[in-house]
Amino acid sequence: MSVILDQDDLFIPLPDGTRLAARLWRPESGEPVPAVLEFIPYRKRDNTLPRDETIHPWMAAQGYACLRVDLRGSGDSEGVFDDEYSAQELQDACDTIAWIAAQKWCSGSVGMMGISWGGFNCLQTAALDPPALKAVVSVCATVDRFNDDIHYKGGCLLGENFAWGTLMLSYMSRPADPWLRPDWREDWLHRLDTMPFLTERWTAHQARDAYWKHASVCEDFGAIKAAVMTIGGWADGYMNAPAHLVQHARLAKAIVGPWVHQYPHTAAPGPRIGFLTEMKNWWDRWLKGIDNGAEYLPPYRVYMQDSSPPDACAPEVPGRWLAEEMPSPRVREDTFKLGADGVLGGQGAPDLRIQTPQNLGLNAGEFFPMGLDGEMPGDQSGDDALSACFDLPCPEGLALMGAARLNLTLSTDQPHAFVVARLCDVAPDGRSRRIAHGILNLHHRHDPPTPMVPGRTEEVTLVLDQMACRLAPGHRLRLALSNSYWPFVWPSPRPVALHLTGGALVLPVHDGTGPHCAFGPAETPPPARLETLEPGHDSRLFQRDMITGAEELTVTNITPRQRNPDHGLETDSTMIERWRIHPDDPQSAEAHTIWEQNFARRDWSVGTRVEASQTVTASHFILHATLVAWEGLENDRTEVFRRSFVARVSRKHA
Repeated sequence: MSVILDQDDLFIPLPDGTRLAARLWRPESGEPVPAVLEFIPYRKRDNTLPRDETIHPWMAAQGYACLRVDLRGSGDSEGVFDDEYSAQELQDACDTIAWIAAQKWCSGSVGMMGISWGGFNCLQTAALDPPALKAVVSVCATVDRFNDDIHYKGGCLLGENFAWGTLMLSYMSRPADPWLRPDWREDWLHRLDTMPFLTERWTAHQARDAYWKHASVCEDFGAIKAAVMTIGGWADGYMNAPAHLVQHARLAKAIVGPWVHQYPHTAAPGPRIGFLTEMKNWWDRWLKGIDNGAEYLPPYRVYMQDSSPPDACAPEVPGRWLAEEMPSPRVREDTFKLGADGVLGGQGAPDLRIQTPQNLGLNAGEFFPMGLDGEMPGDQSGDDALSACFDLPCPEGLALMGAARLNLTLSTDQPHAFVVARLCDVAPDGRSRRIAHGILNLHHRHDPPTPMVPGRTEEVTLVLDQMACRLAPGHRLRLALSNSYWPFVWPSPRPVALHLTGGALVLPVHDGTGPHCAFGPAETPPPARLETLEPGHDSRLFQRDMITGAEELTVTNITPRQRNPDHGLETDSTMIERWRIHPDDPQSAEAHTIWEQNFARRDWSVGTRVEASQTVTASHFILHATLVAWEGLENDRTEVFRRSFVARVSRKHA
């Protein structure tokens, strides 16, 4: 392990004169080494600092120059932020890579890595093929920005679209650090004044148009020339990209574990793996040219989960690691008709009216859970009881690996409707654990999307998410169908009933054999260096109004107040979300969010607050947000900025 240099005040000049703030770790020797870039908007000096310090110093000690760069208009970087994955962002990434490759401490070979936003844009940048970029490590990402991201899923508007848009309004409102940017105040006010209201923009694009096709690498997998390591988690919303990349990219290897939206050496639920070692071996092969056989790794290393009780806070999931091809020769497709008797593979054809209450979905969990705070799917039995269910007894157990397909014959009584399909592992005691799900807005059964004709019977196909699981002997596989899923999905404009008259479920059945694989132990993160001044608090509370019947979920996240011992910056934040709906009224759906951010050092103190809401009518989404910024301590604040956003977005396809 070599001694490393740590520089947190580096600025990278771009061709247009804008400077991006970076933190650089590299070996002290000064010899040219390959470089690894992480390029995200989440503030290297405070927000992601604890996570950064579990990765980049370790990798630098293995002989790499590692850079954590704030995007244009974020953190301590100059410029104005315009949108996620914009053409400007990706050009900045290419220019940053070119600058890195030209430095005397760089050998000229560059890799790019990241999770979530950074997992997205390293794939997107690779598709632009900058000359110095040789390999990427993409964690918890997607290849399709419309059908498989936080905005829409199967054409349905996700609750996370509003939540994430509000979060970004808050995150991008934060100022640069005065210690690095003497012009921080002028820059801050300019940021606030030019901030886009992304929730409105995203909500308005209700079809897979050019806006979403931009930076969706599935449009041309062949454009990616760099070697790709892709990683996903079964408890995360981004479990599909690894299979797609392995099947379609030039050179891609995948790992999918049981994890939430975190790096696999620190993620829950366990088991964790030696992610940093896996990444080092990838960089050694493609950035240093070491012949270590990385190109011969199994294409799809996947954790097949065993039956276990549903637990929204599960610290560990039993299972085993398999080394697979993709598609796997050990997987066959078995088709099961939806029987009139409620059995998969049963007799007759169903004749069912599906009109589930609007509050179904409380135990769906978050799109991308971050930890052990109740964000993973819980016991599905309550939602199952409200759904149309078809069961398959598994007296000898059942192993599944891949994406199930559901073919349905149905009609609707309204032009706007959607269907949700959940696959659940049901134990003999009735507890139900979700193992995969899929959602289809019936407008999007065709491309371009078109409304349903009420009363007309049609055949539609819904592809569920990827999965790898093994049901225990005596368990049942359950297909549960609903046309509501709150707050995961915004409701249909009006109450709607589906008439189901036929269907079949196509399952990817694994034969239960095949080679196993193993990983090294998870690397031990260094001790946290931030000083905790006040503890944080998380809660998820549900309540029902016994008079009106309305139900409300309140999610609270108060981060600890922390101080960086290197430069004294103190930070804390508060987030409160409220999701409210009446079981009988889709137009009663409403979401409210508050985000507050605070920064201080000695006698300097600033903060921002965002309050936002989304409500609906049969014809529109109604969006409100207010952004306020202040200077001064809590008891002596001076408001320096206030801006309001109001939008009515027509419900054309959502």
